[in-house]
Amino acid sequence: MTGEPSFFELGVADPERGRAFYGTLFGWTLEAGPTGRGFSIGTPGLPGGMHGGDPGAAPYLFFRVDDLDAAVARVRELGGSVEALGEEDEEGEEAESAARFGRFKLCRDDQGSLFGLHEPPPAR
Repeated sequence: MTGEPSFFELGVADPERGRAFYGTLFGWTLEAGPTGRGFSIGTPGLPGGMHGGDPGAAPYLFFRVDDLDAAVARVRELGGSVEALGEEDEEGEEAESAARFGRFKLCRDDQGSLFGLHEPPPAR
């Protein structure tokens, strides 16, 4: 189904400290992410991720879409905007990450509120 929450992302200053804190607090399993600069988060519900260098960040919530390119075009048609993600300039890492986790885009609605779009990876 399109539109349901499908992924969350936590920004922290130090990913190792975040791993210790959230892993202990919630009993989550945190494994090294594909770039080696953060973690993938295993929860009983939504999958998630954690990245560093983002102190005091609010969690990002990503909504599932079947076609990321079409959804991005629709965001722009409706007056929203799309922001670049840090990994987009590293082609090899992007392809590996997309195969494992899917494709992501951070967006802003027509009033400037942040949200994310997530196209899950193809079924294996």
